[in-house]
Amino acid sequence: MRRRQRFNENDDFDPMATVSNLFDVAMVFALALMVALVGRYNMTEVFSKEDFTMVKNPGKDNMEIITRKGENIERYKGSSQGNDEANKGKRVGSAYQMNDGSIVYIPDI
Repeated sequence: MRRRQRFNENDDFDPMATVSNLFDVAMVFALALMVALVGRYNMTEVFSKEDFTMVKNPGKDNMEIITRKGENIERYKGSSQGNDEANKGKRVGSAYQMNDGSIVYIPDI
């Protein structure tokens, strides 16, 4: 009986017990939020071992191509602004990959 009374008395006077519980809840919430965001935006290939190519904002001026080959990740940003000739360019068409794996190029007129 004495053990139970001492145990209950210590819990009542420990102000840090509540803080540690809140920290645990916050960590679980943050982890759940990260998993939900990865699942929502289909970013699971970023965490896999496979090579991939991802296009952000396709067909727009701020389009970005991200390619992963092994451990190397390369980013290419298309820009309509820039002082040197290497960064200038324009869109000349669209490429589509069909269900059978073939790629069809359609030039802009």
